[in-house]
Amino acid sequence: MCGIIGLFSTSQAVQYIYDGLIVLQHRGQDSSGIMTYDGRFFLKKGNGLVKDVFKAKHMIMLKGNIGLGHVRYTTAGSADASSEAQPFYINSPYGISLIHNGNLTNYDELKHELTQNNARYLNTGSDTEALINVLGDEIAKHNTHERSASQLDAKQLFTAVKGVMRRVKGSYSVISIIAGHGLLAFRDPHGIRPLVLGKRETASGTEYVFASESVAIDILDFEFVRDVLPGEAIYIDLKGELHSMQVAQTKWAPCIFEFVYIARPDSVIDKVSVYKSRLRMGTFLGKKIMKEITRKKMKVDVVIPVPDTARSSAFEIAAELGVPYREGLIKNRYIGRTFIMPGQKLRQKSVKYKLNVIPLEIKGRNVLLVDDSIVRGNTSRKIVEMVRAAGAKSVYLASCCPPLKNPCVYGVDMASRKDFIAHNMSHDEIAHAIGVDALFYQTLEDLEKAVKAGNKDITNFCTACLSGKYPTPEVTEKMLDKVESARRAAELQANLDKSMVTGSLAEGSEQSGLEIEDQLSML
Repeated sequence: MCGIIGLFSTSQAVQYIYDGLIVLQHRGQDSSGIMTYDGRFFLKKGNGLVKDVFKAKHMIMLKGNIGLGHVRYTTAGSADASSEAQPFYINSPYGISLIHNGNLTNYDELKHELTQNNARYLNTGSDTEALINVLGDEIAKHNTHERSASQLDAKQLFTAVKGVMRRVKGSYSVISIIAGHGLLAFRDPHGIRPLVLGKRETASGTEYVFASESVAIDILDFEFVRDVLPGEAIYIDLKGELHSMQVAQTKWAPCIFEFVYIARPDSVIDKVSVYKSRLRMGTFLGKKIMKEITRKKMKVDVVIPVPDTARSSAFEIAAELGVPYREGLIKNRYIGRTFIMPGQKLRQKSVKYKLNVIPLEIKGRNVLLVDDSIVRGNTSRKIVEMVRAAGAKSVYLASCCPPLKNPCVYGVDMASRKDFIAHNMSHDEIAHAIGVDALFYQTLEDLEKAVKAGNKDITNFCTACLSGKYPTPEVTEKMLDKVESARRAAELQANLDKSMVTGSLAEGSEQSGLEIEDQLSML
């Protein structure tokens, strides 16, 4: 779910990259990084938001007309380690810097392979570090003139990327700078995570930009060209010439959760307008709700979205039901997205600071709340409590997404089944746990229709978190158990580390340090 941007410019690149990261900030809040190149690399990265990491002195220092930018959302490695912020860099062959959006499902195998067979040392727990070393290994393997910078051509690079795609499994949209050569971008054969290409004609030549979402291209006044295709590699050499090649067979399965929650509504991904797809989600869900409330003789007086992602759908639901749409929940703009905040306690604490109600729109009414999805249920429960406290007669909740039940191993922080309220609860049990009078879920069939209507060429989506069907064959029940065990171990270790530093365990913990150590030894 990270945000990435790469730029080939005819002038200094850093300001464009910074501006692009600002509009991709919704994709990651843990850390930010920029690397530029002007014959040598310049790097600044650290924990925090873009506006907090980069100061004027850093912008001056980041020289060069080629650059990479990254905002991190932790799915592998440590959320607190600034060393795991991207971009990453290796000095051989040539010097390579790289940023990555996605998650590698065979990280352990790659780490063993790299450290044992190729004597490449990995300094962090980040799968991006493994990925850049695989790319470096493949470039070195397919280039017999490593010491001559003029010998590496597009054909050799594409052969190297083909080798990467053969070895690396999972999801990955990648942008990389090869020192002395240019800018390289590629997308995994399933196209799970997005990557788009834009260009701009200037008096000094053509400029190119790659980004996670088209909104970054729009904000920089570049022309949107197209999506990078699944299994495709694109290389822009130092002369500004673009080369592209389909290096792996396409097995297209874009992540459907991008359209539900992750992406901005003003983005277009895989030729599908995110905004229009959410309108269609609302239309389908509104029709379903209308049938149910008619059958059960329920009354809805007002439709209120949970800002911001659900607004587009809520408009259409209100239209289908023929009731007013109202803004009854107001969001504090200075609180981050609670779904992507690391740690359950932090998510729960932030909800009451994030939203406030307008009692005028709620008191004495039968309120239908519309949210993009229900993951853990914490946010939903708190919101329902606030709406009831404001005097609602009845509170109903509609989710534009079907029940989330399964771990995501492709780059969204849903790594354990225990994270999902719907994993082991029935529909009625979920409604009771959240505290609503009625609960409405979108169907998977309607969700797929809503997105697919924007691009008929998409015949398959990654719906693993909803259906349990994973598009990459290496994901097995055994692997999911391993991922969940690692997740639990990381949580326990973080709690134990905190107790050693502060003398007390994390807030809300009922375990002693010895009990945590015992549990770690059993994992």
